[in-house]
Amino acid sequence: MIKSLFAVAAAAILLMTLAAPAHANDPKVAIVALDARLAKIGAPKLDGTDKAGEKNVPGLFFGARKINNNYDVVDEIKKGTGAVATVFVKEGDEFVRVSTNVLTPEGKRGVGTTLARAKAYEAVSKGEPYCGVVDVLGTALDSCYNPVKDGGGKVIGVTYVGYKK
Repeated sequence: MIKSLFAVAAAAILLMTLAAPAHANDPKVAIVALDARLAKIGAPKLDGTDKAGEKNVPGLFFGARKINNNYDVVDEIKKGTGAVATVFVKEGDEFVRVSTNVLTPEGKRGVGTTLARAKAYEAVSKGEPYCGVVDVLGTALDSCYNPVKDGGGKVIGVTYVGYKK
């Protein structure tokens, strides 16, 4: 009995080990993890304003938790998947980083920086996801972006994950 349990456990470990590389560094898997983590906290909404770097931007909440300048979720994603992660809030025509583990060349979190106006910007502005290789603060990353929508379906932010190429 113990011998057969050992064999089953060994087979399960072998299967997980063989399957893991298929998902390793896959931004499509990591974005699902980020979005699920945020959804577990609560529904997204805007309320009030807050600083993001030198900018005043809307306060982005998931449930009762304000995401602006709160790094626990993006840091959990990095710890769990190895991906860099960001949550942007929509401010006018821009998407501004309010929570991120993406670092600037100076080694600081890139809070207050904006999403570049490229393919990802075009997609999320229309409420569509985007995955592809993008330049994030000077580094090429295999990335995925998802729009964050409020209860009425309006795009109020963006989630992002990426892995260095």
